[in-house]
Amino acid sequence: MSDFLGGLFGDESQGTEDKKNQYSRGQGKDASSGSQGNDASSGGQGNGASSSAQGNDTSQTTSGNKNEGSLELHKEQLDVTKNNVSAGEVVLSKEVVEEQKTVDVPVMHEEVVIKRKPMNNERSNASISAQETVHIPVSQEQVEVNKYTVTTEEISASKRQVEETQQVQETLKHEEAHVNTTGSVDIVEGGSGFEDINKG
Repeated sequence: MSDFLGGLFGDESQGTEDKKNQYSRGQGKDASSGSQGNDASSGGQGNGASSSAQGNDTSQTTSGNKNEGSLELHKEQLDVTKNNVSAGEVVLSKEVVEEQKTVDVPVMHEEVVIKRKPMNNERSNASISAQETVHIPVSQEQVEVNKYTVTTEEISASKRQVEETQQVQETLKHEEAHVNTTGSVDIVEGGSGFEDINKG
């Protein structure tokens, strides 16, 4: 009898323990599922983060593929300046040049003219003597040469500005735009037009 009761109560206690074990296993499953849920949610968040990251990448790609673009073209121009430089010097000076000059100068001199006049042998009271002489002074012009200085002309030097044109040749660079297309791309004229640029 005791064995029968012991076996009966032993079975009930074992069934209770089995139920407890099943219940605990059920909670374990719920917990695991809860953790999986958390994992899933976290995974969902991870997927959300990855999707948002992909969204950011997409926005970056969209910003990279612009619908419009522009280029600035440049060219070189001449910057011409003028500087005053020394072209030379003009010096006014004098030098003495000697030359021989012959001048015809008319001069006068006196001559003594001797005349003989016959007297027809007339009688004279004068005595014959060799002491009687006649002095006739004779003169002539003598040339005396003196030199003096005269002003013949004046030479002056001054400056004036004369404008002339000089040609300057220089190689200048400028930028041109070229449109290259790949694939099936239609280019239509808008504004200045890419077609005009290519013909440029």
